[in-house]
Amino acid sequence: MHVVTAASTAGSDELTVEFAGELFPVTPGEPFTVGREGDLAIEDNLFLHRHFLTIENIDGLWLLSNVGSRLAATVTDSGGRVQAWLAPGARLPLVFETTTVIFSAGPTTYEIVVHAAEPTFRETERFDDPVGQSTIGDVPLTLSQRLMILALAEPVLRREGSGMSELPTSAQAAERLGWTITRFNRKLDNVCDKLDRIGVPGMRGGVRAYATNRRVRLVEHAIAARLVTRDDLPLLDSEAASEAAAGRDDA
Repeated sequence: MHVVTAASTAGSDELTVEFAGELFPVTPGEPFTVGREGDLAIEDNLFLHRHFLTIENIDGLWLLSNVGSRLAATVTDSGGRVQAWLAPGARLPLVFETTTVIFSAGPTTYEIVVHAAEPTFRETERFDDPVGQSTIGDVPLTLSQRLMILALAEPVLRREGSGMSELPTSAQAAERLGWTITRFNRKLDNVCDKLDRIGVPGMRGGVRAYATNRRVRLVEHAIAARLVTRDDLPLLDSEAASEAAAGRDDA
């Protein structure tokens, strides 16, 4: 259980954006822009909007807005217990001490962290889950389904801090596990169906670019909801070794 209470808004004009080890102060009265151009400029990805996200202080409250037309972002608190899908045209208040924003443009996934010196809400009490599971996105996963997600999310999980990561293709992820592409895609279909049934957006779409879009959206959700973590990464090597041993036995 994670309990938050309203805090004083005094000093709420202090906000910092962290990306790839750099800190960017946000000034009240001036919108802070993230995109190919702006205060946080990611210039080398043509899939990203020129202006994608903005942060601004309106009437003493910091707001995160999606000013793009195609891309969406996943927004979560530092503990992964609150998660929101920020679609084009939508905006959310930044009320926590630490807010993580995850988004993808093409095959690249980005993570920025927003730090508030005086958050509107503070954590006051926390009861650890005895089984170490979060209720956000809570969905039963088999070991093979977790492995599939881990293979896709590995570059993001191995990254230190916020920044960017290139996600593997399905073929590369299947090779990492020692699986056939048919087996990998079957697991991917199963997990996307599960998440779609509990209301996770982005797990289904049109034919064009659907395969890429659902992979990146799955990774965004899995990281934000803590479906997989860095502690799970050794499972990848164990699975690859197991599959290699099985192949030698068959030979």
